[in-house]
This record gives sequence, C-alpha cells and structure tokens, in this order.
Amino acid sequence: MPSLPSFSKPATPPPPMPPKPTWDPRPVNIRPFPWLRPTIRIRLTLLYGGMFLMAGIVLLTIIYMLAADALHDGSALPLKILGGKFESTSDICDLPTQTSGPLLQEAVNQCLQQQRAVALNSLLNRSLLALLGLTVVAFAFGYAMAGRVLAPLGRITRTAQRVAGSDLHRRIELGGPDDELKELADTFDEMLDRLDRAFESQRRFVANASHELRTPLAINRTLLEVQLADPEASAELAQLGKTLLATNERSEQLVEGLLLLARSENKVVDKRPVDLSEVAAQAVDQMRGEAQAKGVALRGVRQQVFVQGNGVLLERIALNLVQNAVRYNVAEDGWVEVTTEPGPGCAVLVVANTGPVVPAYEVENLFEPFRRLRTERTGSDKGVGLGLSIVRSVVRAHDGSITAEPREGGGLTMRVVLPL
Repeated sequence: MPSLPSFSKPATPPPPMPPKPTWDPRPVNIRPFPWLRPTIRIRLTLLYGGMFLMAGIVLLTIIYMLAADALHDGSALPLKILGGKFESTSDICDLPTQTSGPLLQEAVNQCLQQQRAVALNSLLNRSLLALLGLTVVAFAFGYAMAGRVLAPLGRITRTAQRVAGSDLHRRIELGGPDDELKELADTFDEMLDRLDRAFESQRRFVANASHELRTPLAINRTLLEVQLADPEASAELAQLGKTLLATNERSEQLVEGLLLLARSENKVVDKRPVDLSEVAAQAVDQMRGEAQAKGVALRGVRQQVFVQGNGVLLERIALNLVQNAVRYNVAEDGWVEVTTEPGPGCAVLVVANTGPVVPAYEVENLFEPFRRLRTERTGSDKGVGLGLSIVRSVVRAHDGSITAEPREGGGLTMRVVLPL
C-alpha cells in the first residue's frame, strides 16, 4: 500500500520585537538647568558682590565730593588786585603786599603749596572718617543680611532641639527658594518621619508584647497556685509546683524588667514635681521586711528635695538601688544607707552598702543588661540582671547621671544626680 505523503505544519513566525524608543529617558530628580538653581553659593555671591559694589559706589562718590572741595580750596588764588594794589585773601599764609616782581611770585607759589598741603590733609582726614562710617554701616548691613540668610539654619536647629526632647511630631516645613538649606530641611523632615514611624512601631510592639507575654505567665501562675493549694497533692508534686512557680515568677520579673527598660529609653515628657525623699522612703519601706530577714540594717537621713519627673519611674530608681544594696550584702552586720540631699541646681540620691569587694574595672559592667558580679545568669534568687540597667535608662530619661564607686572594705556607693 503506498504511503501517504506527510504534510508538516508550517513554523510559527516569532513575535515582532518591540520598537526601540526614539527618546532618551532622563531621571526625574535631575534638573534640566542645574546652574540656574538659586543655591546658597550663588545667592551669597550676588549678595556680597552687590554689597561690595554699592559700598564702592558710595565711597567713590564721597571721595569725589571731598576731592572737588579740596581742589577748590587748594587752587584758589591767595590774593586779589584792587586799584593796582595787592590784597591777601588766604587764611593760611600772609603775603607781602608792598613787594612785587620775583619776590611776590615766590611768596604766591609758597602760599599755594601750603594751601594744597592743607587741602590734601583735610581730604585725607575726611576720607578716613567716611571710610570708618561706611565700614560701620557695611558691618551692620552685613550682619543683618547674614542673619536673614542663616535664619533657616536657626529654624532647623530649634526643631532639632525640640526633637531631642522626644517631640518627634515636629517638622521644619521650610519654605522659600529651592536651595541647599531647603534640601537639608526636607531631608531632615523625611528622617523625622522615619524615626516617628519607627518609635511608634516600637511603642505598639511594647504594648502588644506586654499583653502577650503577661497573659500566659499569669495563667501559669494561677494554675500552679491552684495545684499547690490541693491538700491531696504529693510531696514530689508540691516541690515541683514550687520550683515551677519560682521559675514563673522569675520569668514575670524578666518580662517586667524588659518592658520597663524599653519604655525608659525615651525622654520623659510629662514631668511633675516629685519629692525625692518621699520616693526613697517608700523604697526603704518596701524593702524593710527583706532587709530584716537578711539581717541588713537600713539607715540614712533623707532631706526633702523636689525634682521634675515621673514619680513611678523615680520610685523604680530608688527601689532597684535599695533592692540591689540589700540582696548583694554581707551575711552579718550589713547595712544600707539611703540619703537624699539638695545640690547646686540638682537633687542627689545616694545609696551606699556593705557587701563583697567590687573591682573598679567591673563597676561599669554592672550597668549592662544581664550582667552580675561573679554570679551566674540563671538560677539566682537575687534578680534577673536588669536592675541597674533600668536605673541608668530611667536616670538618662530624666536628664540625670548615675555613678558607682567601690567602697573600701566592700560594697558600693551609688550616686544619682537629677536636675531640679
């Protein structure tokens, strides 16, 4: 049987290529005529060049008028002829009116030279006075013009100072010509927008984390307390429940410390008068029971002194310092001294205690998170290692300072200085 001829399907032609653009695309941010932009350099060049031109014109005009006056006085004839007699008209020299001929000509020439010398001296003195007056005017005018040109920088500086006070909602919004200062202000505004969004996101994260982390820990604590309250629970189960409850309490303290540390990194905006001695007294009262149980004596004289700040955060400063001073103390005859006193333009809180010897090179490390002095990070009943970190953050948020000095024989002296 003869084979049928095979017909192949014609190949599909490739799609046509898109036409090439006949125009040259340019970036949007490139100006077509950058040399026509009113930059600060061009404006200052025109301003001071114009001022120099105006000052030169005024100075030349004054000198021309003074020179014309000097030439008029210096070229005037020192005599006049009346009825065939000579009469002297010069106030500078006296001409001999009885002589004539060469003697009179020589006397006239000498008198003219004296008049020119006096006129030139007067021209020099007046020119110096005019230059001095014009210099004063030029400096005053230049000072005013410089202040006008640099006014946007002052506005940028004031906005930056307000932003430094944690007011991230401020913006410069500088108007005027499109020069370097406006570009700087716009860049600063964009940076503030990004910082504001970042801080707002951080605040939302802290609020959400506060809720999400506290809730399961509170549920665990409740379940453990209910189980420990069961009288039929075995001794092993009760011991396990106590261990888990202590671990849960430690986790709660860690979460509270982290959240407080995150909040205290910002400046305190809403400040009110707070009695630092009352804050310190409340911290001492809260730690009195634990101090008695450890055999640590609490003492100190607390003078009344008011500072501007947040009462809750200031109480946290005193409580953390007293708590550390009580827990990191000696086994016998230990003491903690808490004093408050006014200083020049500031209030001072001092917490000193007995305790182990602290090397000077270890003092700064105590303020770092999760750092303790020769103790483990976990399994300690003295805290979670955030106490002094929180204290330093809160003190900085109140524009204050904290220093720690080792005591002879052991212990530390913590000194907190807060502005009034």
